Amino acid sequence: MSLRARDRLIESTIELISAKGVAGAGISELLEHSDVSRRTVYVNFPGGKSELITAAAKSAGGSTTDLLARLVTDAPVEIALVGFGSWWADTLRASEFTRGCPIVAATLGRAEAPRAADAARGTFASWVDLIRVRLEKDGLDPAQSHSLASTIVAAVEGAVLMCLAERSTEPLDRVIEQLVRWVGNQTGRNHTAL
Repeated sequence: MSLRARDRLIESTIELISAKGVAGAGISELLEHSDVSRRTVYVNFPGGKSELITAAAKSAGGSTTDLLARLVTDAPVEIALVGFGSWWADTLRASEFTRGCPIVAATLGRAEAPRAADAARGTFASWVDLIRVRLEKDGLDPAQSHSLASTIVAAVEGAVLMCLAERSTEPLDRVIEQLVRWVGNQTGRNHTAL
């Protein structure tokens, strides 16, 4: 099968697990959503749904990690947070608050796709590490940077879930505002005008 069909299947899987979780994204739904044959799944993913979910988690994780890496390379963490928050707000609004983070979905789907949950764990760790490195570059004490980076990732992911529940970006807006203020205070830069 073509790489195009494989990519379409992965993209469809990302969309479905973001909306319905791993358990809610059955093979029949995945086939219908991606418009590929059942054979395509098993030719490209001999391990079936679990292998497909893992590939989707890795793909989604890689894309978001690339975005975050660009943001923290170009600007201090508090500025990068504004960009990351805007990206998430746009993503949530575009889905009309029906799709959340596929990395969270993969984490919660451990019973069905343990390797996908392991990939999600790696993705979260890479996000924390990217932010930690930038915090240290921005002058934060290395003893504090890991804890603050973990808090940032947890707060943003929690805010995304709250946005889905409230069908509004207000929780994310509030969390980003507080994180920007907090990081600015920790690094000696106060960006209250953001």
